[in-house]
Amino acid sequence: MRAAGLLWAALWGLLLPPVTANEGILHASGSGVPPVTKDYCIIYNSNWISLPKSLDNATFRTLENLTSTVLCNSSEVPSGLMKDKAVVVMRGNCTFLEKARIAQSSGAKMLLIASKSRLSPLSDNKTDFEDVTLPVALIRYSDIVDMQLTLGNEVNVTLYSPPLPEFDCSMVVIFLIAVFTVALGGYWSGIAELENLKAIASPRERETRRKKEENVTFTPVTVILFVVICCVMLVLLYFFYKWLVYVIISVFCLASAMSLYNCLAALIGEIPFGQCRIACCNKNIEVRLIFLAVFCIAAAVVWAVFRNEDRWAWILQDILGVAFCLNFIKTLKMPNFKSCVILLGLLLLYDVFFVFITPFITKNGASIMVEVAAGPFGNSEKNDGNLVEVPAERSAPHEKLPVVIRVPRLEYSASTLCDMPFSLLGFGDIIVPGLLVAYCRRFDVQTSSSSVYYISCTIAYAIGMVLTFIVLALMKMGQPALLYLVPCTLITSSLVAWRRKEMKKFWKGSSYQVSDSSRTPLLQDDGTPGLYRK
Repeated sequence: MRAAGLLWAALWGLLLPPVTANEGILHASGSGVPPVTKDYCIIYNSNWISLPKSLDNATFRTLENLTSTVLCNSSEVPSGLMKDKAVVVMRGNCTFLEKARIAQSSGAKMLLIASKSRLSPLSDNKTDFEDVTLPVALIRYSDIVDMQLTLGNEVNVTLYSPPLPEFDCSMVVIFLIAVFTVALGGYWSGIAELENLKAIASPRERETRRKKEENVTFTPVTVILFVVICCVMLVLLYFFYKWLVYVIISVFCLASAMSLYNCLAALIGEIPFGQCRIACCNKNIEVRLIFLAVFCIAAAVVWAVFRNEDRWAWILQDILGVAFCLNFIKTLKMPNFKSCVILLGLLLLYDVFFVFITPFITKNGASIMVEVAAGPFGNSEKNDGNLVEVPAERSAPHEKLPVVIRVPRLEYSASTLCDMPFSLLGFGDIIVPGLLVAYCRRFDVQTSSSSVYYISCTIAYAIGMVLTFIVLALMKMGQPALLYLVPCTLITSSLVAWRRKEMKKFWKGSSYQVSDSSRTPLLQDDGTPGLYRK
């Protein structure tokens, strides 16, 4: 079970770094009264031409639909047909800039290239076509058809590219989910610790509790092994992504279903009614738990089948992801602050190395973390801060590692028009600091310190998340979240222990912690377990 926990934990530290792309908006206006307008997605190359940032500075052109040709030869179009117009032709047979040179020589003021396949960045060599100055953009063929059906045959169009909003409300949702999960996971771990301490007072309850206990404890040696597994798994995914991604998806379905069951079973266990049982395999099983197991399995199966339905599948993935993180934080126990420092410190180095250092090692100059996170079609995606845009159209299966909390961006922009972009936070950025928060909560329980460590560490995590979002907004590029979460949580926990003069006990683990079942608890005046003696 410890090995399984290590293997799973190794997958959750991924935070996607940036991949550039250029997206804009085609604003189309019909000839009716009042005129009907509609916006469509375009892909352009900002190295070739800059587009206006708003409609105020944009120039409208009459659209000439020439999708019956690919415009690879000037003889394909009658003379004068394109003069002073925006022209749309089909993609294929020649380069984008070759089409642009022909359109410009024929008097066109704008070239749109319709594509029936997935939109991809324009990447021709501009140095060979320095004389080309007209705007060139790629547009979906289905949008051209929709434009004719919606606006008619007489359409005026213009191009512009509004800047991405500095802040998106999806970040608030991500923040609330992350802080809620860390706080609840730590609190749940504290409840389990309190039940353990109470059970130790009775030998019979102690034995019963031991049979039910499913915790895995991380020692310093185990922590180092865990980080090694992180590195190995990431490198394996880098080289064998298209096969291993389906393994990860399968394991996620199984683990998330079990985690959801454990979370909901803990809640159902507090309900005093509906406890009828049936006998099965020499055991009495509650009927409601059978139905709960079926429900959790069904939820995981539904997500697996519809995981690429971006319009709603992200909700189910987030629910399963939160359940997984909660169960992981509660189950995996850090024995002392020393182990926490080793784990968080090594994973911080791991995150920074695979994001910032590996571009100097790989042949294509991209970080291993980028390649693994973005998958085999990563070059057509963009990450601005915590934003990753997942295209709505796919020319081939585009499987993603299900190791993130996903929330669609809520502010209108070219990105939301072209695709359905998501703000993402990796499970590792919740679980890893969450293990420290859980240790703080258990230490509070063991030392009866009124939750001061737990509350302080949770607040520090929230501050670290806010700091992460601020840096993302200012630098306009992805950052390893652990770079800010680890110092905030570790420094805060250390300061609290130092201020309370408990640093030695906090570092080595509380003397209240049980390492031998033969130890007998001394009960305090209120009947709760206190110090232990041999």
